[in-house]
Amino acid sequence: MAKDKELKAASEKSDKKDKKPKKKNGIVKWFKDLRLEMKKVVWPSKETVFKNSAVVFAAMLLCAAFTFLLDRGFLWLFEFAISGK
Repeated sequence: MAKDKELKAASEKSDKKDKKPKKKNGIVKWFKDLRLEMKKVVWPSKETVFKNSAVVFAAMLLCAAFTFLLDRGFLWLFEFAISGK
């Protein structure tokens, strides 16, 4: 019985210790974890970056040209409707 009480008291003490939040060195741990994760990243090559950038730039130009033509078309249509010709 005495041993049971001692074990119970010891387990309660360890439970109380485990419940305390550990904030010591939280920022340092975060940066260490960040560095480890950044080492796992597979970075693209320069050629891949340039090719992907060219595709994005070309798509941007096509969308801009389409928007310009659509705007001019609606402007012409609006002027035509107002002029009554």
